[in-house]
Amino acid sequence: MNNLNLKNITEDLLDTFIKAGKIAKEISDRGVKITIKNDKSPVTDGDIEVDTILRNKIANLTPKIPIISEETVNLEIKNKYQTFWLIDPIDGTKDYIKKRSEYTLNAALIINYKLAIGIVFAPEKNRLFFSYGKGFAFEINTKKRKLSCKSRNDKKIIALANSENTPSDILDIYKKHNVTEIIRMSSSLKFCILAAGEADIYAAKARAYEWDIAAGHAILEHAGGSITTHDGKDFLYGKENYKNLPIIAKRSKKL
Repeated sequence: MNNLNLKNITEDLLDTFIKAGKIAKEISDRGVKITIKNDKSPVTDGDIEVDTILRNKIANLTPKIPIISEETVNLEIKNKYQTFWLIDPIDGTKDYIKKRSEYTLNAALIINYKLAIGIVFAPEKNRLFFSYGKGFAFEINTKKRKLSCKSRNDKKIIALANSENTPSDILDIYKKHNVTEIIRMSSSLKFCILAAGEADIYAAKARAYEWDIAAGHAILEHAGGSITTHDGKDFLYGKENYKNLPIIAKRSKKL
């Protein structure tokens, strides 16, 4: 699959993401219906509706490529695919339930275990990020702009964190990189903020699943940033259980 095909597939999905984001907002405005999954995490009717919209469009565009979605995956079946889609219809469901603004809609195409396409839409912020190869990462807000991970901060090293209670080993990583400020941020929006140059580093222990970070990872990597494990190894996709390793995401390797 060449860059032209990836570009066409990506651009054909953008209107669908905007439509799905609008529907997610409408469901939030009227009040979500919540169900508790087997793993004790919440899922809403918004998650399910967005999942259906994204899967249907992706299946239409690439009918021969399997789709793995958080809301339909069977974790009892090991992943044996090398090329597949990863969808997280709403990343940050708890924020979505609380009517906060950082939840995102996500899809990533993995080809031969590596990132080929990433799309992340934050409906409440009207920020749509997408990429389809190195040097081809963009944001559409009021206008389209290319992402290059160039810092927008003067004399600051800004780190992102999932919560106020950042673990000590993550704080040690931030200290090593001379972090001057830590900002709490949820969802895959973190990776897009790094790609946009609005922050510099994000580190986390092993948590969540591949679909939680794949789309944001693609955008960050295609914009010039990186994600590695804590010991500096490449982060690849297609693990049998989909579980993430500990990660360090950087706007630049030279922090």
